[in-house]
Amino acid sequence: MTEANIIKEHMEIVGSDGGHVGTVDKVEGDRIKLTKAESGDGAHHYIATALVQDIKGNTVTLTSDAETAIASER
Repeated sequence: MTEANIIKEHMEIVGSDGGHVGTVDKVEGDRIKLTKAESGDGAHHYIATALVQDIKGNTVTLTSDAETAIASER
């Protein structure tokens, strides 16, 4: 797992397929809180930091594809 402490506000989260998953609001413990503006339901959604594969520049790439990651949001 990549160090979650380098994940910052406004970074883009993409799946392993390059598909957009969301935008980081902040990291809370072992979860990445996504901005609610993109959620479609006005609520924050979360992605487990364990799903982070890589962080380069302003992009967080996950181990799963975007569709699977979005389905796993809790």
